[in-house]
Amino acid sequence: MAIKKRWFALGVVVVAAVAGYAAFQQYWYYIPGIMDRIRDPVQPNHAVVWQAGPEEAPAGARHPNVLFILADDLGFNDLSFNGGGVAGGVMPTPNINSIAREGVTFTNGYAGNATCAPSRAAIMTGRYATRFGFEFTPTPGAFEKLIATFDYAGRHGYYDAAHERDLPPNANDEAVPGGEIMLPRIMHDAGYHTMFLGKWHLGGTPTSRPEVKGFDETLGFLPGASLYAPLGDPSVEESHQEFDPIDKFLWANLTFSVENNGGKRFTPSEYMTDYLGDEAVKAIHANRNRPWMMYLTFNAVHTPMQALKSDYDALPMIKDHRLRVYAAMLRALDRNVGKVMAQLKKDGIDDNTLIIFTSDNGGAYYIGLPDINKPYRGWKATFFEGGIHVPFFMRWPGKIAAGTTYAKPVAHVDIFATAAAVAGAPMPKDLILDGVDLLPYATGQNPGRPHQTLFWRSGPYATLLDGDWKLQAMDKPYAKLWLYDLAADPFEKNNLVNAKSAQTAALLKELRTINASQAKPLWPSLALVPQAIDHALSYPDSPNDEVVYWAN
Repeated sequence: MAIKKRWFALGVVVVAAVAGYAAFQQYWYYIPGIMDRIRDPVQPNHAVVWQAGPEEAPAGARHPNVLFILADDLGFNDLSFNGGGVAGGVMPTPNINSIAREGVTFTNGYAGNATCAPSRAAIMTGRYATRFGFEFTPTPGAFEKLIATFDYAGRHGYYDAAHERDLPPNANDEAVPGGEIMLPRIMHDAGYHTMFLGKWHLGGTPTSRPEVKGFDETLGFLPGASLYAPLGDPSVEESHQEFDPIDKFLWANLTFSVENNGGKRFTPSEYMTDYLGDEAVKAIHANRNRPWMMYLTFNAVHTPMQALKSDYDALPMIKDHRLRVYAAMLRALDRNVGKVMAQLKKDGIDDNTLIIFTSDNGGAYYIGLPDINKPYRGWKATFFEGGIHVPFFMRWPGKIAAGTTYAKPVAHVDIFATAAAVAGAPMPKDLILDGVDLLPYATGQNPGRPHQTLFWRSGPYATLLDGDWKLQAMDKPYAKLWLYDLAADPFEKNNLVNAKSAQTAALLKELRTINASQAKPLWPSLALVPQAIDHALSYPDSPNDEVVYWAN
């Protein structure tokens, strides 16, 4: 009997071990989130108290405020401005549109990069992120492995297992170097009260967190994404994309949490987009009587796709569930942009506030929605126009004429110099700065061109814009060049590499020269991932698809 019991116990252990191994094989990518919640449990909600400025506004003129609103993965066609919009324009975006209509639209505004974090690094420093090695988006190693080994409708990515040990163990250690001077530092030093709300994604080390980079007050989350509400919240409608490895990873690992001034994580009191908007309103009111800069960086409309049912129910004309959830998320974003703009008027500081609005990059291939970057080709994580040509507006009543359009290329790196000029802050010395002050161009004082060239790179894939010519060069997993004359072909339909061989050679030489002047990446790229240019991930591939391989 004892022997039978021992064999039975051994059988139970073996079955449990096999079951555990099978579960690990299927759900191994849940591990980063499990470890994160053990290491740093999310606390219950508590109220945020914003530091208050003077009770009365000082006499005389004061420096203008700067409100910089950054959307996340917003497609060029997501706004109803100029006749566009989600689902053929049935989801209007009047509040975001008003920034453009009451100010300047930079019709050729370019992102700092084609993915979140390098673009944000360019914004905060006024420099190409590749100048200081912040080349790849900070992500856990498990994320890299999942996206590189996923089956993309028959295409596969490449995973660099040999350099796994060179990736920092915590994605928050993948950070902007401590010596880089960020915009809030120079604004703070110029006498501004500086505030950050939302997504950071530039590091969580002692030298890279937002509260040590010049922000007086911070409220947000360090990683590259967050839940908008608790999983399964009955007031929320969700859309899960089983065809997308990024979606799988986010649902498995994210929390619904924020940090305040570097404290412990806690649960927001409401849907994330509304929470950030409402807290921004409180912060603006508290500081109405002193100069301030606010970096308000919503995570909308980045995945995972969670929308309030109230917003979802307001859009019954959209029949596709995924598109309807996405539109409802955009509805919340526009509503909260309206809230903060209304508060400026309530506090009597609207005319003395420069508002800048843009998106960190274009709309994402992996959410499976076909028209979000229309009329441009390509997606987030590509240097086709759909990945880097973004909505870019500035509004400053009395300084920038309403309804202004500016057609020459401008870029995210220009935000640093523009805000510094408004503040009267000196620019950092002994640094190569890639951006310029855009106000003279927006107001017609300077008829010239802000940039002759712009440059982007992610690993073996780099792009040069020189005047109207745009050259993309991909070196791995195979060599490929794309050359476009954007003046004649803004939607990149006609590749001129063969027809304009001399032009191609000259631009390629110039691109290689700029490329050589950039820094080496601070951490390795483990994933090389395919993306079809002309259809979303939810659509089947064909052998004739043009494909970019994105390194991260």
